[in-house]
Amino acid sequence: MHPELDKLEKTFKPSILTKIDDPLLDEYQLELWMKRDDLLHPVISGNKWRKLKYSLEQALSLGADTLISMGGAYSNHLHALAYTGKLLGLKTQGFIRGEQPDTLTPTLLDLQNWGMELTFVSRSAYRGLRHYKGCHDLPGLKPGQYWLPEGGAQALALKGVAELVNEIAIPYDLLCVPCGTGATLAGIIDAVPKSVFVSGFAALKNAGFLKTDVEALLPRPGAPHWDINLDYHFGGFATTTPELMAFITDFEYKTNIPLEPVYTGKMMYALYDLITKHTFKPGLRLIAVHTGGLQGNRGFTA
Repeated sequence: MHPELDKLEKTFKPSILTKIDDPLLDEYQLELWMKRDDLLHPVISGNKWRKLKYSLEQALSLGADTLISMGGAYSNHLHALAYTGKLLGLKTQGFIRGEQPDTLTPTLLDLQNWGMELTFVSRSAYRGLRHYKGCHDLPGLKPGQYWLPEGGAQALALKGVAELVNEIAIPYDLLCVPCGTGATLAGIIDAVPKSVFVSGFAALKNAGFLKTDVEALLPRPGAPHWDINLDYHFGGFATTTPELMAFITDFEYKTNIPLEPVYTGKMMYALYDLITKHTFKPGLRLIAVHTGGLQGNRGFTA
């Protein structure tokens, strides 16, 4: 790995496995663990680092001096990218979905403070940017500029996500992960033992397209041991309900594990709901991936 990336990663903390102790799980004879990727780093946490790692290595090896990507006003991906770019001495640019607000969100203020150049684009133009998947695909790129698609969702992301799976040292039956672009899900599917089933939980409404996107990322298409649950989006991306927020508060009170309502909070609500509906056979060991992104909680405070 590039020396600068190696130096950065050595500052990270371990992503531990935490067993969830809950009488409900005992009642249904299930074991639930959480892969705490939120603990990796206070800013470059969770799957954001996993997906960025090898893309950054490629960018550095190509001699790139500028990283360009896209995201929303609370984008965890851009948040991690801007901070990492600052640490590595690389310029960063971000295409932000929607019109520039009168007051920048806390996330956008962070991006700006870390030196990211922000360009606000219409939602239709933003959708158009999703067509550019490769690091050289964005029209008008100049020498030294490196393009990262939305969420860092490109083939190199799978290599970093596979390292998450390889860190799990206990046997397990089901691995669960929240889904935005599907890149983390694809990396997990490609890395788990064949005996393990992988469940993704879509954070977006009308996310049926994610299955096609995930299959496009998989190096070995047609893997039978995975699915994407589309039923727990709570109205759409970054939308919540009082019921979801109450669950997150209660879960943190019981476990001392913070969640956010965009990704991991929705997945954990879904798991508990599915458990009470007898979806899982007794005796199974489930692992849920905490994908970090706790900075996004700032968008849901009163």
